[in-house]
Amino acid sequence: MRRFDGEIGREPPLLTLRGTPDNPVPPGGTLIAVGTRDDCTLRAAYWQTTARTCRGTICLLQGRAEFIEKYYETIQDLRTRGFAVVAFDWRGQGESDRRVGDPHKGHVARFDDYRLDLKAVAETILVPLMPEPHVGLAHSMGGCVALIGALDGWLPFRRLVTVAPMLSVRMVRWPAGAAFLSRALHRIGLGDRYIPFGKPVSIATKPYEGNRLSRDPFRYARNAAAARQVGAGAVGDPTIAWLAEAFRAMARLRDPRAAPRITLPTLIVAAGADPVCGTLDTERFAARMKAGHILVLPDSRHEILSERDAIRQDFWAAFDAFVPGSPLPSHQEVEAHHAVPVA
Repeated sequence: MRRFDGEIGREPPLLTLRGTPDNPVPPGGTLIAVGTRDDCTLRAAYWQTTARTCRGTICLLQGRAEFIEKYYETIQDLRTRGFAVVAFDWRGQGESDRRVGDPHKGHVARFDDYRLDLKAVAETILVPLMPEPHVGLAHSMGGCVALIGALDGWLPFRRLVTVAPMLSVRMVRWPAGAAFLSRALHRIGLGDRYIPFGKPVSIATKPYEGNRLSRDPFRYARNAAAARQVGAGAVGDPTIAWLAEAFRAMARLRDPRAAPRITLPTLIVAAGADPVCGTLDTERFAARMKAGHILVLPDSRHEILSERDAIRQDFWAAFDAFVPGSPLPSHQEVEAHHAVPVA
């Protein structure tokens, strides 16, 4: 499951996808290194549908500190629904390139660099190789990036589904002060340092009790095992530059003039018990949208796609109603999917 598209004479990076008994690699995919315009190499992968008829392609946009392995279950769910899937690691996380020496740091110099990542994936995989229509499925930070792209008109999708998008953060006690301080430290050249008291420990590997991400102990343990397998790919706390850029992007979206300018059909699924991102700000944003809809799942923590079955079923019902041509998979297709051996 490996392929490399790059310059002649350039050696392929040592990319891989890791699996565990509880989280096997979806079979039949292609792993590929994608180069960006500013010479950053991204780990990406794509899969065709397992259904008889292909209904389009879903491109997954990860949250901060995430990685492809965390989305195997979602990839399988989408494939049985009739979709091809594209997944990739943003720069600075997973097995994609770093621009700082410590690979555990969650770093990006500018949020605009994420646009370069998505543009490279679209030009290398999405447009030339994957069936239309193309739809984005974005989580947390990925949702923030996607909504900025929708606002500025460069998002390469027909529709967008955002899951617990990052429009504000609840993990910072004094957001205004943190935004000011991060900008000031960034300006004096400290942007590549951890945030104050930051550590190289992935949030996904912290104890289940009291966690901010999911109320499903099995899925939480599965994701923790995947994070331990990818090692530094499951990055720790962010850098000052990342935080400063995040505050700037979120402020743009919370401007009351932003949401009405988005014309891309968008579904926002928010987590009602989200201790990471501010659901109230998300609801305010959605209320201003002219082409948007919102569903709040009251019992869900931040990672809706890794939540309990009942919450995930509510998510998929909303997804199926919003994304054209995506009915629930038949029992026969589900059984046939689970019978496929892992590649």
